[in-house]
Formats: sequence, structure tokens, C-alpha cells
Amino acid sequence: MVSAMVSRSAVLGAVALSLLAVPAQAAPMRAGAQPRTAAAPPAPDTAAMAAVLRSVVAKGAPGAMARIDDGTKVYRTTQGVADRMSRRAITTSDRFRVGSVTKTFSAVVLLQLADEHKLALDAPVNRYLPGLLPDDRITVRHVLSHRSGLYDYTNDMFASSVSGFEAVRNKVFTYRQLVDLSLQKPRTNAPGAAYSYSNTNFVVAGLLIEKITGHSVKTEYENRVFKPLGLTDTFYVHPGTTIPGQHANGYLTADRAGAKPIDATEQTVSWAQSAGAIISSTRDLNTFYSALAGGRLTSAAGLAEMERFTRVNSTTSYGLGLRRRDLSCGISVYGHTGAVQGYYTYAFTTKDGRRSLTAVANASNSSAVLNRLADTLEPAFCGKQRSVRRVATPPEREDVAPAVPREQ
Repeated sequence: MVSAMVSRSAVLGAVALSLLAVPAQAAPMRAGAQPRTAAAPPAPDTAAMAAVLRSVVAKGAPGAMARIDDGTKVYRTTQGVADRMSRRAITTSDRFRVGSVTKTFSAVVLLQLADEHKLALDAPVNRYLPGLLPDDRITVRHVLSHRSGLYDYTNDMFASSVSGFEAVRNKVFTYRQLVDLSLQKPRTNAPGAAYSYSNTNFVVAGLLIEKITGHSVKTEYENRVFKPLGLTDTFYVHPGTTIPGQHANGYLTADRAGAKPIDATEQTVSWAQSAGAIISSTRDLNTFYSALAGGRLTSAAGLAEMERFTRVNSTTSYGLGLRRRDLSCGISVYGHTGAVQGYYTYAFTTKDGRRSLTAVANASNSSAVLNRLADTLEPAFCGKQRSVRRVATPPEREDVAPAVPREQ
């Protein structure tokens, strides 16, 4: 199913603008921020977007959805079902677990604390959390950029995806328990020496938020991001297990070929917390990334720090809780990917925040689904002007172990 809500009259344009402008009114531009301009990307290729989502479903996801916010225009595309039992069609209003997209929210809170001079990015983590880490050289910046060298404990926790998940789906961890799991293993590199994605880093980020503010991450997310932006579909319910309101059920692909997928919708996500436990919607994530890129969540200096990127591969770079993806048409987009049991998410925006995409599949542990969902970026931002030459794009990797999902 494909639909496009496009401003075609003064009345419709005014209505659409009023709906889309609420977050901007709710979150005035932070001090020192300046709006950024960029050449407008070509119109989205909605037919190609629909074809990608059909393929995502054909490769095993029960459903897939995508929403593009482009000024006063909103494009919605859906395929498949939100619930394998009821067969209810998936919609872009359905809420879902965003996985590692949570990392950008955590980074924003810490950048705001840096703006408030309560935190220094190049200070050792142990200055704020004495004795937590075995190396005083590991800084806040290293943690937010995945250059700390801290081992990712999910490598062991989810070495077997299904049994690993079932062992923790109702378990409640403390942050320090998760850090301790990481510290049982050698570090992957010296502080600052190399990029190595690790959920441990953003568990440390959650600890920093709570220590510096004296509040829970839930409170800080709500007061600093959710409420100011009017994100009414966005929640942090840990250690609760349910998704409030209408939502898409999430399905974990079985480790054994041919076995039925596991309904992973209800879980604490305590194994991730500030690294991956937020619930949201396509509308809210587009609003969030548009506000971030538009300078409404941090100072201009803070946003510049987030955009100090380290090259990961030929198409991807990582800043502070923020990914940059370089597309075939020469456009770069900014956001994050998310993988949590039952859901894959791609949420990205243009440099100026004027066009944003969130694409979701309610499946995980499937490289075929993950790699095909990544193909939503090109039609969303390059339109029909995508490169006709074959581009060697590295395979997508999950944000949660196993790093190479099952081929099914």
C-alpha cells in the first residue's frame, strides 16, 4: 500500500504545515544554533519505495513500513501485517521498538549536558563514575563514538539468538551488571585507537546521564526530548515489557531454518536500556532527527561535535551517537539504524533536517530482510536520480549480536 499526502491547496498546505510545525514550536532553537541549508534532494521515488517494502516482506518480514516527511509533504508506504495472528495490516501509525536508534537520544542528552557545562567530552569517564572503567584514558567522547575499546557483552549474550533472547527477555539488569559482563573480556583496542561498535558504550552513557543529572534516563529523555518535541508516540518503559497503544508485533527469526519465528514483542529490553530500549513511531523519529539536524536540540557547537565522523566502511561513518550514510547520488544522510529482537529500523534525515525517512520491518535475525530494508534510503533521498552503476555496498550488520544475522 502506498499513499502520499501532498499539499495541493492553500487550505491543505496550511493544515499539513500546522501539523508538522508543532515540534518546532515546542522546541525553540537552542542558543548558538543556526539553521543549515542544503540543496533540496530530488522528489522521493514512491514506486521504488513500495517495491523495496514488497521485497522486504517477500524475504520473510511479516510487515514493513516507511514514512517520509518532506516539508509539508508526507509520503507513507506499507506492506504486510502488524500481527501474524490477527493479520491486521501494518500502518505507519504503529509503534515499535527502535533498538539502537536510542543511542542518538542518549547522545543528545549528554551533548545538552556538555552545552550546560556539566560534562566535558574529552574528560575521562572515571571522573564522573570513579572506578567504573579499568582505564582512565577512556573519555566520554570515546564512549559516544564507539572508540573506547570496551567489549560488547551482547556478543556472548546472543551468540545463539533465540535461546539468548529467551534467557533475558524478562530479566532486569542494572547498568553496572552489564558493564561487568563487558569487563570480563579483554578490550578490543586502546582508547581512541579504532572504531568498534559496542552496546557497552551506551550503557556507560546511561550511567553518565543518571550520575550527572541525579535523574533516571527516562526522566531526562522525557524532559529534554520527548516533551519539548511533542513526541506523543515515544516512550521509555523499562523495565516494563509492553508497548503502549497500537503497535506492530515484532518477530525474531528462528535460528533453525524452517522453524516458526518467535513473537518478541513483549520484553524488558533490560539488556540494552540506554543503548536500545526506546519505543517510538515513524512520525516521531522523523520529527526527532529533523529537529536534531535543524539545530533545535543542541548548540551549533554540540551538533558539530556529533558530526565529527570516523569512517566505518565505504558508505558509513560514525560520529557521537550518529551515523552518516553516503548515497549513490552524492547526498549524505544522518541518523541511526536499530536492531532489537523483532524489529529493524532505519531513521535518517538530510543535512538540514528538511527531509526525513523512517523505515521499519517487524522482523530481526535475518540478513536478507536487513539488507533489503537498507535499500529504502536511495529512493527516499535520491529519488529516480539514483546511480545506474552498480555500487559495491558493504553488507548490513546488526547493532546487536550476532553481528552477522542468520541467512534465512
